[in-house]
Amino acid sequence: MLKNVIEVSHHIIKEHLQTGMTALDATIGNGHDTLLLAQRVGQSGQVYGFDLQEQAINATQTLLEKHHCQEQVRLFHDSHAKITKYLKADESIDLVIFNLGYLPKGDKSIITKPESTLPAIEASLSRLKPEGILLVAAYLGHPGGREEAQAIQDYLSQINQDKYSASHFEFLNQKHLPPKLFLVERRS
Repeated sequence: MLKNVIEVSHHIIKEHLQTGMTALDATIGNGHDTLLLAQRVGQSGQVYGFDLQEQAINATQTLLEKHHCQEQVRLFHDSHAKITKYLKADESIDLVIFNLGYLPKGDKSIITKPESTLPAIEASLSRLKPEGILLVAAYLGHPGGREEAQAIQDYLSQINQDKYSASHFEFLNQKHLPPKLFLVERRS
């Protein structure tokens, strides 16, 4: 049984990502999503990871090294809004994940915001391969979280339905404003 949006997103990742594919973690945090992506794509694949906080970069690098997955991962100490700065112009992605909010066990005043998240989502969508997937876990319980989730929902509800299929998932009977998971699949 899937108990939260992270388990749901990890289930989707495990079903979709194959050896040799390319993935992007737009908010690496403590590296758990990045590690899963790296394990799924294997050494013949590629994972890109972004975070503004050096603490997140260091934690992720340590986790990847512990599991011998650092070779297929490139980490960037920069905003996810700058994805296009680091990826080659012709590079496309099989799966992108965002886990928004703040760094767990980190400074809770440093949060993701729509001003950077929406351009990052737009850039990610433009890089998705046909049948590629974008996952966005949006947390509502911290200051700014509801507004960011609403901005994402507003944006995704307007994207071209001929090119993308957009939906969202949420647990209805969980207390304390459970997170939402937005899912976009690029049509072939």
